[in-house]
Parts: sequence; C-alpha cells; structure tokens
Amino acid sequence: MQITIDLPPDLEQDLLRQAAQSNVPLQTLILQALRQTIQTPHVPTAQWSEAILSYTGNPDFPAFESYRDELLPPREPELF
Repeated sequence: MQITIDLPPDLEQDLLRQAAQSNVPLQTLILQALRQTIQTPHVPTAQWSEAILSYTGNPDFPAFESYRDELLPPREPELF
C-alpha cells in the first residue's frame, strides 16, 4: 500500500536527520515509528497530574461544610 502525507518542514527535517544518524532508509524509520506507535498500549491522557494529586490544600482555609448552615433549604417542587 502506498500512502502520501504532507509533513511540516520541521518534522521532515527531523525525520531525515534521524534516518541519516541511524543509517537507515527514511521509509524504514517511518515504518518503525508507526509500528511502535500501534504496538504500544494506549495510556489515557485524561488523568490528573501529580501536582494536582499531591496538592494538600491550605490548612487555614475553612472547610466547605462550615458554610452549610448559611445555605437556604431546597424549595418544595411544584407538581401543577
């Protein structure tokens, strides 16, 4: 199968440089990259970063529950 894609100039130069440094044909380098991408298990990126997960908060900040007494009670639903 033959596929044609347009590469941005910077990516093209990076691929050509990597192929020359590795002493492999450009086609081989691209095939290796595609195979590696397909065979590598997909790791979801929708995860919280370590900075968020390790955040401990401000100990002087009042707890959320401390404001519950100021909330209005829920309204009774109107049926008709």
